[in-house]
Amino acid sequence: MSAVRVLVVEDFAPFRQFICSTLGERPDLQVVAEVSDGLEAVHKAVELQPDLILLDIGLPTLNGIAAARRIRTLSPESKILFLSQESSAAVVQEALSLGALGYVVKAHAGSELLAAVEAVCQGRKFVSNGHNSTHTY
Repeated sequence: MSAVRVLVVEDFAPFRQFICSTLGERPDLQVVAEVSDGLEAVHKAVELQPDLILLDIGLPTLNGIAAARRIRTLSPESKILFLSQESSAAVVQEALSLGALGYVVKAHAGSELLAAVEAVCQGRKFVSNGHNSTHTY
């Protein structure tokens, strides 16, 4: 099986490094680019057409929700997994309504990130509910 090509979009450098090192634990995941703002994310998604985009919501220039809207149109094959500190049901719902397959609350990324990536890569939804349990559909 060929590696899953991942674009990591996160403006907070230490957390971006955490994401990349977590993904690095899996030989089947290859980080093809790291960017720190939404507009750059859209450009990289178009340029690289990654299999998976890990997307923060609170981003400079263009927030993750707006970036995802553009990415869905410009790189429709890319799967989107949101990774945000925002855990309100309304934000999660909006994120998923854009066609994202997953949503992980940053506080739970240590325990949920790889499971979420796996679910999303298989076309299943993954939502971290911000409490102590997760749901996959």
